[in-house]
Amino acid sequence: MTTATAFVPSRFQLTRHSDTFWRVTFDNGPLNLIDGQMNLELHQLLDLVEQDDQLAVVLFDSNNPDYFLAHYAADADMSPLDALEPKQATPWLHWATFLVRLSKSPAVTITALRGRARAAGSEFALATDIRFASRERGVLGQFEVALGVIPGGAPSTRLAGLVGRGRAFEIVLGGEDFDGDLAERYGYVNRAIPDAEFVEFVDAYAQRVSRFDRRALGDIKGFINAASLPDDIAVMAEMRAFGEAVPREPATRLIPAAFQAGWGQPGDFELHLGTRIAEVTATD
Repeated sequence: MTTATAFVPSRFQLTRHSDTFWRVTFDNGPLNLIDGQMNLELHQLLDLVEQDDQLAVVLFDSNNPDYFLAHYAADADMSPLDALEPKQATPWLHWATFLVRLSKSPAVTITALRGRARAAGSEFALATDIRFASRERGVLGQFEVALGVIPGGAPSTRLAGLVGRGRAFEIVLGGEDFDGDLAERYGYVNRAIPDAEFVEFVDAYAQRVSRFDRRALGDIKGFINAASLPDDIAVMAEMRAFGEAVPREPATRLIPAAFQAGWGQPGDFELHLGTRIAEVTATD
């Protein structure tokens, strides 16, 4: 079990503003990619959250104005996840398990979305309790269908309850980007805030909630979770379906083509991924 004194994350910064309010700021290279080490450290973070009987709010933000969490780094070293139980689980199931733990964590979790959060980045945001987006800088999307796979971290399962069946199909089947305005209109995020006001608004909200009684917050979260969270079995089934799709056609052709086009690298392809990912399918 992770202890507070031993925890020194390398993929994000943990700031304990008070006993009741923590901030997690993602800081992992030019794209803020999720990799095996970040996945491990996020599990370790939740160990601390689950052990703390005073913590009320955890706010997640990014030090990168262009990327909140770009997506999972498909070519990343996954060996850090060997430290997690069960040992026989695939790296992808460790990601799904983290998302389930995040949604059920005792603290209220808030995503402060400035920059891009696609695929696993979008899945992370959807697993938090509240999502605020910068109107000008926030971007969400699930592009996996263009690579011949399904999204693995349960957006198909979560989105239907948030945005409705038709809009869930639109988001997951289209593979396009949704800016802050459209994401707010659909219910993909709670609210889109002008970027000039974003930090002040989100910090004030997080601070306000963190001052309320923790037991009351936990009870409220428990009742809302019971009424709204997808079944854990459905979440894991979605991730298993993703894992089964990766090693088969057409993913075995499309994923290398995406890397060749600039996927996972700083540049125009990543910046405009929701549009340009369709080029991979068109030219394959």
